[in-house]
Amino acid sequence: MIARLLRQGLPSSGLYVSPAAWLISTQLNYMLPGVTCSTGMPLVLVAGLALALVSALSGLLSWRAWLAMAGPRPFGQDENRPHGFVALLGTAAAVLFTLVILLHASANLFLTGCER
Repeated sequence: MIARLLRQGLPSSGLYVSPAAWLISTQLNYMLPGVTCSTGMPLVLVAGLALALVSALSGLLSWRAWLAMAGPRPFGQDENRPHGFVALLGTAAAVLFTLVILLHASANLFLTGCER
């Protein structure tokens, strides 16, 4: 099943998973600095990198869906659903949200969480 999913992709995965990863990353950026300050472990950075990886993988699934349907009519409609457009939109959204998550995570390279 996973091999088929990687081969055929999932057009809307970048549209749903990437914003959810960004939402979780934003919430963890508010919740974890106190824990990071008390333990000294870079939890916010680790969580940000993990969620950026999740977001990038969802973009990869959308991109694979675009490649799987590339042909004479990549924007063709199948049962009135524009899969090609959704796949490209999901890929673009995943790239955007992955960069935003990485930007938020990079702040932890300069801030320790103990600033007050």
